Amino acid sequence: MATIKEIKALLETITDKDDPRLQELAQDVRAGVQNLLQKKYKDFLAEEAEDARLEHMLSYEKKLYEEGIELIAGIDEVGRGPLAGPVVAAAVILPKGCKIRFLNDSKKIPKSKHQTIYEEIMDKAIAVGIGIKDSQVIDQVNIYEATKLAMLEALGKLSQTPQHLLIDAMILDTAIPQTSIIKGDANSLSIAAASIVAKVTRDRLMTEFDVVYPGYDFAQNAGYGTAKHLDGLHENGVTPIHRKSFEPIKSMLENRGKQG
Repeated sequence: MATIKEIKALLETITDKDDPRLQELAQDVRAGVQNLLQKKYKDFLAEEAEDARLEHMLSYEKKLYEEGIELIAGIDEVGRGPLAGPVVAAAVILPKGCKIRFLNDSKKIPKSKHQTIYEEIMDKAIAVGIGIKDSQVIDQVNIYEATKLAMLEALGKLSQTPQHLLIDAMILDTAIPQTSIIKGDANSLSIAAASIVAKVTRDRLMTEFDVVYPGYDFAQNAGYGTAKHLDGLHENGVTPIHRKSFEPIKSMLENRGKQG
């Protein structure tokens, strides 16, 4: 009779819930074996649920596949709300029907998994483009327009021209046919891929800025207005990467001008 340890190793090799060996193991009355079987079937259910979620997130892409359109670029941005740092956009073309496990809106994925999923996207993607607009551009044209400029830059950096764009809640000035999707990063796998690429890229930039401008906790808050960031502003002042058109920075600079 196989040991519990041997059965555990065997179960790790089984990928089909209809595998006859599972029925044989079901006859084993040992509690340890039954616990392992329960966990295995639970894993199968989780796999099926994840596959169904990914299929749902490909619904926009599948409609385009039916029209013979396969080069689909998902476009998303990260960094519209922070007080400091750039807005970063990404455009990602995934292969037809590509599924990446646990890929979702970057805000719904634990940060610990961002890098792994990012690497899988970069490995599988047909093309990836990144656009970055710094705080000076944001202050000049406003965050909404800067976001569009970053998205267009990302689109222009793709090594292949897409046949259709799926964009997160934005319409771009381009001749390429496009679909704007509300909460696109949670409803389209292509947009979700762009969301992760933009997020990881921006987080890396903010970690680098944390070295250049210490005291604001940029590596942890990515430029958002956390307590440590606001403390840093009051103690160290405004840096070149801060958005001078955003509050409370705008008022701080205006007050300083009055005092001067």
